Amino acid sequence: MTHTAVVQQVSASPLPTLVPSPWKREDELTVYQLGRRIPKPAARPAQHLSPYSPYSKPQSNAAARVNMQSLFEGEVIPELCSRLADLPSNDRAEGLATLLGACVEYDLKADSPLVLRLINECLQLLSHRDLGVAQLCHLGEVSYSLEGHKSAMLTEVLDSIGVAVEEDVVAPSEAVRVYSLLAQCYDQASPQQMFMLSTLNRHTQRMVHRLKATQVSKILQSLLKLQHRQAISLVLRLSHRASRVFKAFSDEEVINVLSALMIFGQHDAELLAAMEKHLPGKLGTCDPELLSTVMEYCLQMRCRSEPIFEAVAENFVFQAEQHSTLQIAKQIVAMGRLNYLPQCSSQMFKKLESILSTRFSHFQPRSLIEVLHACIHLERFPLNYMSKVFSPFFLNSLQAQGEILDKNTLGQLTQLHLSTSLECNHYWGPRLPYSLHVKKFSSWDQAFETPMESLFYRQVKGPLILLLGGKFYSTRIFTHSGYTVDVEICLDENGYILPPSQWDNTHRRLALCLDGQNRFCSNTQHLLGKEATKRRHLRRMGYEVVQIPYFDFEMMGTQEEQVKYLHNKIFPTIFKFSHRFQGPIKDINC
Repeated sequence: MTHTAVVQQVSASPLPTLVPSPWKREDELTVYQLGRRIPKPAARPAQHLSPYSPYSKPQSNAAARVNMQSLFEGEVIPELCSRLADLPSNDRAEGLATLLGACVEYDLKADSPLVLRLINECLQLLSHRDLGVAQLCHLGEVSYSLEGHKSAMLTEVLDSIGVAVEEDVVAPSEAVRVYSLLAQCYDQASPQQMFMLSTLNRHTQRMVHRLKATQVSKILQSLLKLQHRQAISLVLRLSHRASRVFKAFSDEEVINVLSALMIFGQHDAELLAAMEKHLPGKLGTCDPELLSTVMEYCLQMRCRSEPIFEAVAENFVFQAEQHSTLQIAKQIVAMGRLNYLPQCSSQMFKKLESILSTRFSHFQPRSLIEVLHACIHLERFPLNYMSKVFSPFFLNSLQAQGEILDKNTLGQLTQLHLSTSLECNHYWGPRLPYSLHVKKFSSWDQAFETPMESLFYRQVKGPLILLLGGKFYSTRIFTHSGYTVDVEICLDENGYILPPSQWDNTHRRLALCLDGQNRFCSNTQHLLGKEATKRRHLRRMGYEVVQIPYFDFEMMGTQEEQVKYLHNKIFPTIFKFSHRFQGPIKDINC
């Protein structure tokens, strides 16, 4: 009689439904015995018991509990334990873990006689030190579910896994399971676990090239649950590996990988290239959550990707009705803040207007403001809905339950108000009350304008003083509308540059925008949406806006070239100066 027949005969009483584990066992298991690696025992007929999964539970009902109780009160479980004793260690461990998993499912206490017997069986088995890492992890999962951090069995499991990790005998699939176990039971106060995790990170870095797509996704998710920000080098390698296996990711795995990378704040140019290669073809029929996650990732990393954004825009035109309001907001906000106007923008904004008309009340107030605010970055002014958000009823809804309006929301409303005042002369609807206007757009999170980079200013300062014949300008000037001007030059009515003593006679103002790297998309030379909007508003306020992008200025090798470059940018036509310049200015054809 085979072991299968014996187990089936002993299990005559109704057995609980056991849920198969999502983890697959490898044909070759890493076996640990007394701190060294030994080959797997010779194959022999054995019952392969389905391991317990802590992630899904069967439906509980009175009949199932009665059947389970009768099973525990009889001789079935003790007989099964005796039969499991004849199996190889790894199969026995799987069987015991499965039985303990059933106890967890049916809410048996850790101090019940049956559970105590199974735990003792497991502890005896663990003392032999010949279990594979996958089986150790399975035992660790159920022991933590039963007893938490105080479990003696969990301590034994982690000791055995720690030795295997330290000796670098953990296969890629086993490393995934160890990360998953640590994500459940990791104790930051335990030096042993800290050392094991650090060692596991180093070993995983060396075998990243062997990881499959699913394994990359699971390890990133485990690192996220562990909140282990010290493993940035491993995260970078996993991101690089993700770019190699991106085609094999499922939609859910792409969402998990990008979500983890966003939280870790890591961006890999090769991953973006892989996304641009493989995503556009599947974005037409994919889960809307994937679309919004991809756009959210691009926004956080400031990646302006034409292939991806065009595919997302086309999907929006044809399938936006199937998207949630939050998913719609994430897609529109990303395009606006990254200053990308798709080729099908006309159809896209018509669809957006249709959705706002039919589902206006479904949007959360703050999400709605973010959508409208993103539109003005692309010079699309949803006037019909601005009148609604400026209404007293809507503004009161923003402060529901005594919640105070945050500065970002007030800043967005203020910019919407400025757009209606400066760019939409035909708008006659309600305005934002002055009491809700922000006085300065500058903020720690740089939501509305990016501050001037000090290093770039020092590079421009010398040539600019030579060009003007002195420090005839001011820096970091706050305008009445709340914007900050990097460098302001004052002119009189005849176009003369005014020295500081005569700034009261200013007739025209030049706003020099010293555009450092942080004002552009990370992968292109396109200004961010907030910077484009700021420049439009400054022009409408009467400023002559002159942009000095870092990538142009840094190409000027000598000071003479820098002075000439600034002259050609600042004075495109001949100006008469109110004083005579000396020095390098004479070399310039004024």
